[in-house]
Amino acid sequence: MLNFSLDIIGNEWIIIAFVAIVLFLGTKRLPDASRKIGKILGEYNKTKNMVQNELQKANVGYNISVQGPVETERQKLETIARSLGIDFSNKTDEELKNLIESKMGRPSPQGTDNPTS
Repeated sequence: MLNFSLDIIGNEWIIIAFVAIVLFLGTKRLPDASRKIGKILGEYNKTKNMVQNELQKANVGYNISVQGPVETERQKLETIARSLGIDFSNKTDEELKNLIESKMGRPSPQGTDNPTS
């Protein structure tokens, strides 16, 4: 039997895609389509840069460096505690969570004594 496979690699796909786009859009609508794609990519890059700048501004007060994924909840807590300068030795997970929450400025959910309720 003959094996009819399409062995196309590399730049040939770009040529095939370009020809398909020209056939689909036609030569009159191709410049408009490329302008729209350029605008979309420009807006995407502008938004991506804006989000990255906001994340950098929010990260100024903390010394957080992520080396890689953590396997357990305890490792996650130790990584957060280390980045906030909290001593995590001889502490349970709950004690560590409460220390992290207090360091971050969030009230602990267990100790919510709200006098207005």
